[in-house]
Amino acid sequence: RLHCNLRSGTKNLPGVLISEIGGAFGVLESHVEFLKKHFTLITMKEFQENQKELSEKIKSVFVFERQPIIDRELLESLPNLKVVGNSGVGVNHLDLKLISSFGVKVTNTPHAVSDSTADIGHGINAGHFIATSPDTTHFAVDWLGVEVTRATLGIIGMGSIGYQVAKRAKAFHMNILYHNRNRRKEEEEKEVGATYCKNMEDLLQQSDFVMLVVNLTPETQKLIGKRQLELMKPTATLINICRGAVVDQDALVDALQKGTIRAAALDVTYPEPLPRDHLLLKLKNVIITPHIGTATVQALRMMTEEAIENILAVLNDLPIPSEVIHK
Repeated sequence: RLHCNLRSGTKNLPGVLISEIGGAFGVLESHVEFLKKHFTLITMKEFQENQKELSEKIKSVFVFERQPIIDRELLESLPNLKVVGNSGVGVNHLDLKLISSFGVKVTNTPHAVSDSTADIGHGINAGHFIATSPDTTHFAVDWLGVEVTRATLGIIGMGSIGYQVAKRAKAFHMNILYHNRNRRKEEEEKEVGATYCKNMEDLLQQSDFVMLVVNLTPETQKLIGKRQLELMKPTATLINICRGAVVDQDALVDALQKGTIRAAALDVTYPEPLPRDHLLLKLKNVIITPHIGTATVQALRMMTEEAIENILAVLNDLPIPSEVIHK
């Protein structure tokens, strides 16, 4: 078993608080040696057992799989804390206002997840039910319905992941539309052949596939609801690879049951996992994967590396590659 006790030779390294090593939500054992090169690792269990000695040594917290939870009590017990380094893009589990009130910076890892999350958008197998159903005796020639090649893809959210999706879609000769708070530079649009839709409604009406790649904020909560689904083509597929709460799930169930849209492919839901009796699990025109967009060995390693780079930048008063600013 791996232990993270303070040992000679590590005393000069800054202390980083982590949830645990291994287990369902702990830091991956394969990442531990890498972290130890830069930090003295302190688990929550060790910190709670020896808070008096360890509280002043901890200068950073490494948040992996939303753990440890950063609340007021923890912040008050860490007088020398300078940075919370989140592994992953989404920071809706962090109270940015509270953390910044303690003079602590927050960072995330937007670059590490771009490729793997973009890949899941095209990697969901729409034939899953047909291939695995006990009722299938043959594969009908018309079950796919809409070819990806030369179809129209509408990307909602053209950040780093959305842009990587567009690059992949270009290879399929797709007609690419996108909606974003800010328009991309003209040369970036040209590189992937994407057309900007200032109004999301225009994108919804024209797209064969609508892919959601936005951050979860109060503005994007239930961004796709009954009205937006009704604007989509009845032959269209909704793909969500960002956060479950961006879609009104009740409205989605209704739209899928009534044929308002053809299908949905979801890598994210709320809650995760869904209750086992949820209607989304019973519909034949839905594919659900267990939030695996970033679940590749390479992506998780890159997320850890990027988080470490951010933490070290803060501790050494260097420019921070990916700081999350509380607005």
